[in-house]
Amino acid sequence: MSEESIIVVGGGIAGLTGAALLAKEGYKVILVEAHSQLGGCAGTFKRGSYTFDVGATQVAGLERGGIHHRLFNYLDIPLPDAKILDPGCSVVLGDGSRPINLWHDPLRWQKERQEQFPGSEIFWSLCSKIHESNWEFVERDPILPVRNFWDLSQLIRAIRPSNLLTGFLSKLTIADLLVITGCHKDRRLRIFLDLQLKLYSQEPASRTAALYGATVLQMAQSPRGLWHLHGSMQILSDLLKDSFLRDGGSLLIGHRVTKILSKNKLNIFDVNIIDRRKNLIQLKASDIVFSLPPQSLLDLIPIDGGLSTTYRETIKKLPKPSGALVFYGALHRSDLPVDCPGHIQFFDENFGSLFISISMEDDQRAPAGMATLIASIFVNIDQWSNLDSQSYARKKNIISKQIRSILNKKFDLLETSWDHQELSTPRSFEKWTGRPGGIVGGLGQHPDQFGPFGLSSRTPLRGLWLCGDSIYPGEGTAGVSQSAMMVIRQLMECKGRYLNIPVSN
Repeated sequence: MSEESIIVVGGGIAGLTGAALLAKEGYKVILVEAHSQLGGCAGTFKRGSYTFDVGATQVAGLERGGIHHRLFNYLDIPLPDAKILDPGCSVVLGDGSRPINLWHDPLRWQKERQEQFPGSEIFWSLCSKIHESNWEFVERDPILPVRNFWDLSQLIRAIRPSNLLTGFLSKLTIADLLVITGCHKDRRLRIFLDLQLKLYSQEPASRTAALYGATVLQMAQSPRGLWHLHGSMQILSDLLKDSFLRDGGSLLIGHRVTKILSKNKLNIFDVNIIDRRKNLIQLKASDIVFSLPPQSLLDLIPIDGGLSTTYRETIKKLPKPSGALVFYGALHRSDLPVDCPGHIQFFDENFGSLFISISMEDDQRAPAGMATLIASIFVNIDQWSNLDSQSYARKKNIISKQIRSILNKKFDLLETSWDHQELSTPRSFEKWTGRPGGIVGGLGQHPDQFGPFGLSSRTPLRGLWLCGDSIYPGEGTAGVSQSAMMVIRQLMECKGRYLNIPVSN
């Protein structure tokens, strides 16, 4: 690669999106991925005749005007075959009441929440106004956080009067909105919000930024929506990869970046890469788009490698994201309840939030008459990091039995119902994805970490750019794709070009 090349580190959805956009714009770009396949936490793996989504099981942004719809149109690749989830999720509070269904139709969802949480409509009305204001803002592609005059110009261009009003809420949490609207005494509502927000912000209502939470709480409703991909989540990665290769991008899969060294005065990066056979490859690049968690930079850039001590301390002090325990199971579809929803979340006294995704008939994840079932739980990665092999195996076996027992009771299953079962821990995710400690998702969307107060895509090291789930606007395939588009716009502006991706109406 020449010194004018751009290297993208990490082949998850953020890295793939950034790399595909750069290749489409005619840049010489190489994508480096350590794993044997692309997709990261939105990838898949096979066990016999079953296909399991590694982490993400839902996609947002496929609707007209949504981020994936915009990007795929621009890249001239087909949208993946997908079905809208209705309900987007069925939430069980464990108090004996019927499940709360997040219907796609806004009126049906309004009726549902009025029945489930009487007197809370003022809270939902406020969230709806914030949500609408947020989308007006996001569709104009603002840059956040602002780090120079061009970033500021893009922010000002995106702002409308409604955004100025909601901007006053930027330091508030969802729990603050409950107090403002007088709904803070509704215990069932608070449990529901804590469960849902844990999924999308890694924080409860008391720690989720109001501007972020108000939007993710309404992502299942039209004109937005949550989608189930036909085939698997891997389809998203495959389409982006096809676009990248079609437009001349170079892919190094099964290659791991081991060192990044900046020759700042020359505006050149030296990058060391190890291939599958442990051979050393040395590349040069003018820019690096880094889509891995920012914490990974500390091991890849030596102390004298160009990253300032102040910035290294900033990264060290970032809040630690959660890890996950994920149970992957397969069983006869006839063993599941009739009309069982595809996505279920419920409260468990031991684990807190338990999120379950069940494959649909004919979605190619399981043979006819069978189904895959994935159950995920957030966990502190420190609980798994220092265990010796024997203790790790014992703990993994105990947790697996506990989860299986919960599922057996929930769905009235027998131990013999399971045709396949296995458990992944933070150690598994660290091995598969290379994410430090096996963290999943990005920074918790606390007011101090969201939007203008978050970690910037621009680093103090010229030519080093960040994207992914720790960068605005946050988690999920839609969020990381938005962050990738934002960083490529910034990178191209530095090279005297402007990237404009139309919003399809």
